[in-house]
Amino acid sequence: MNSRIHYTKPSITELEISYANDAATNGWGEKCYEYIHRFEGAFKTHLGSAFAISTSSCTGALHMGMAALGISPGDEVIMADTNWVATASPIVHLGATPVFVDILEDTWCLDPELVERAITPRTKAIVATHIYGNLCDMESLLAISEQHGIPIIEDAAEAIGSEYRGRRAGTMGRFGTFSFHGSKTITTGEGGMFVTDDPELYEEVLTLSNHGRAKSQTKQFWPDKVGFKYKMSNIQAAIGCAQMERVDELIGKKLEILAAYQAFARDIPEITCNPIQSNTVNGAWMPSYVFDRDTGITREILADAFKARNIDARVFFSPLSSTPPFDAVPGNVTAWSIPERSINLPSYHDMTDSDIDRVIQVVIDAMATRR
Repeated sequence: MNSRIHYTKPSITELEISYANDAATNGWGEKCYEYIHRFEGAFKTHLGSAFAISTSSCTGALHMGMAALGISPGDEVIMADTNWVATASPIVHLGATPVFVDILEDTWCLDPELVERAITPRTKAIVATHIYGNLCDMESLLAISEQHGIPIIEDAAEAIGSEYRGRRAGTMGRFGTFSFHGSKTITTGEGGMFVTDDPELYEEVLTLSNHGRAKSQTKQFWPDKVGFKYKMSNIQAAIGCAQMERVDELIGKKLEILAAYQAFARDIPEITCNPIQSNTVNGAWMPSYVFDRDTGITREILADAFKARNIDARVFFSPLSSTPPFDAVPGNVTAWSIPERSINLPSYHDMTDSDIDRVIQVVIDAMATRR
């Protein structure tokens, strides 16, 4: 049996281990935020963002950012039906309603025309999720935002390394959020980041992130409002600091892997790989293949084929409106169709060319059996 190919895993070197060891040994007392501040500084420098706040998860960053925008019961937030529930749950926790719209066939991201049609007097925000590193049509979404006075939130959990016309994902909306889960290109084990160029929004989220205690507050144990506890630990941030020193290397390897998968699919019209639009860079977090309906290839066929070859397979996100917590929106035809005929492909930093060839051979064999 060939060695197992995992769908993803982090790249951890002696640098990450040494920083984490230092934080565990020395990062206490007056040094308890040392790596956190260093990580936030490195991250906002990389993005070109004015402000950054490290968090325990991307979900927490979204929750605080939405709360700071005043999203509350009775409000609506428009988002793509193709998403993980982590994007919708903060909306629900704040008492608002997620409004699911369909995605574009060629980007797997929000359809701006459908976004505009979904706007009502109760619409408080639009969440642009750059799914798998694919980029939303930010030009159209930002134009809608300006026309209607509705802020764009960038869910860039999966999009470090992605760039839209010279601007990094997460820096174009009112605020952006990132994930550092163990499966992501940059990891801290668990963790996230809130970024913005808005100083007032930054101060509000900073206050919320510290149990509602304002930075200017001098009294001990004195909250100015009820906030949250979504802080990242100093040890996690230490790992993040090491990862940021390697960020170009880590993104670069992901891009190489995506390029290999795209090269195979380029001459096969029945397969769509992660799209790369003009003047953009797809950060390549999760390479995926979507198969034309006529091929008869399903996620179940692919999952079984990969399992038989000792390769992990990860399915495409199901539409959230197909899951139990939400009302069904079968009219979101593309979001409901793509997951049935697609698969996420293994992608981790130390994958070899032979590993990629093994993955591609499974696809070749699966297609051959359907012809």
